[in-house]
Amino acid sequence: MAREKNRFIKTYSQGKLSGMEIWVDRETGVNYVFAYSGYAGGLTVLLDAEGKPVVTPQIDLK
Repeated sequence: MAREKNRFIKTYSQGKLSGMEIWVDRETGVNYVFAYSGYAGGLTVLLDAEGKPVVTPQIDLK
């Protein structure tokens, strides 16, 4: 059985107890920002300067 790839891939990370990460949806290319501090966190779509979602071209990231 072939190993399935995860739908989301983490492309950026900063911080330890508090920080942020950027995740990309492999199917749609939409970028998401996950900000966290301790046990709290939130996820939202990453927007460009015009307020449109940032979309990464769909590539096969390992």
